[in-house]
Amino acid sequence: MVSNCLSALFQDHGRMWWSRRMIRTPNIYGQLDRLLLGQERDLTSILRIRTVHASKCLTERLRPDVVPLRPQKPTKMWDDLRRKRSNVFVDWRQVVVTAGNGGNGSLSLASLFANEFAGPDGGDGGNGAHVIFRATPGFSSLGHLRGKIVGQNGGNGGTENCAGKNAEPLIVPVPVGTIFRNMEREIICELVHEGSSFIAARGGAGGKGNTFFKSSVRQTPKVCEMGGVGEKFAFDVELRTMAHVGLIGFPNAGKSTFLRAISRARPKVAAYPFTTMNPYVGMVKYDDYEQISVADIPGIIQDAHKDKGLGISFLRHIERCLCLLYVIDLSDTNPLEQLSTLKFELEQYEAGLSRRPHAILANKIDHERAQPNLEEFIHHIKTHENVPVFPISSKLGTNLRTVLDYIKVMYDQHTESTTQPNPDRDAIHK
Repeated sequence: MVSNCLSALFQDHGRMWWSRRMIRTPNIYGQLDRLLLGQERDLTSILRIRTVHASKCLTERLRPDVVPLRPQKPTKMWDDLRRKRSNVFVDWRQVVVTAGNGGNGSLSLASLFANEFAGPDGGDGGNGAHVIFRATPGFSSLGHLRGKIVGQNGGNGGTENCAGKNAEPLIVPVPVGTIFRNMEREIICELVHEGSSFIAARGGAGGKGNTFFKSSVRQTPKVCEMGGVGEKFAFDVELRTMAHVGLIGFPNAGKSTFLRAISRARPKVAAYPFTTMNPYVGMVKYDDYEQISVADIPGIIQDAHKDKGLGISFLRHIERCLCLLYVIDLSDTNPLEQLSTLKFELEQYEAGLSRRPHAILANKIDHERAQPNLEEFIHHIKTHENVPVFPISSKLGTNLRTVLDYIKVMYDQHTESTTQPNPDRDAIHK
């Protein structure tokens, strides 16, 4: 039996001698020595061990390398994010404007054929680009403005009296009625008319080359000028009028639903507060071809003037609306408290803001809890205030036509009371 096992062992080992380096088999000769000396009696265990080690090594060698997969979802490019950001209506933005620097003058001495000392031939540098804001009728939002606006630098002067190229002025289009304020909130300029411009920052002047300094007593000047540094300013760019009508109310009062019902705007509507994080503007068209813009302002809560909730930044939107519509949720337990809180917050932000031409929309009259509050609410408003109240249901479209007719009346009254533009309020050039 020992001879049979030895022959099987040698036969198997002969078939695998070529894979000794590839397969980590045990030392067969050492095992045979121990077998002949009587130290190893179980030949079956020897064959089993060698077979197990060989199968394990073959498995490890045949296993393919693990390669990490590349992500299949494309990354969001900056242009896509900027395009998405530009779709959001923006009526206020802080920008830092930097004009272009002037090009440096050249320091050069000419050396020509048969005239080794031909004198200076350094050219002047080009002027830097101005940054100019221009009122353009095709724009209605400030979403296209970047936080930093930088003009192009002028070209440097060259040899042979070649002057540097002047940079073209950077013209930034803005809507008509844009206001520019400094960091102290002082109005610097207001673009009232179409085509009016405002030079926000002037570019630096180009430096003079050494040819400029040539004179009868200084025929080979070795001096030139560096280009001037462009101006740099920070502005708060605002729209004088964001919309003709602004919708004001608590979160979930139905402002977005009302705007969706009267216009083609599609603000988000959901059953949780602060669904609207940015103002949405919808256009209401009338049969006399007049278009009135209505803005959905994000919800205002108590102590909003103390920067609670969405804060003061959204009270600024109300400041830029000509008329106001208070949207009151009649399904609430105390709708009169909503109205008083809204007016108090507006007065705390700016005195007289709540007294602009306005009306009250008693919304959600289709709710079962709204009917008991409706009569009391209308009676209180007629007793203490002379303000029209419109019971509506934005969800079902109840009484919306009457509200649209009143919006047109308020717009016409404002248009008639508006005086002619003052020429002194045109673009101011620094």
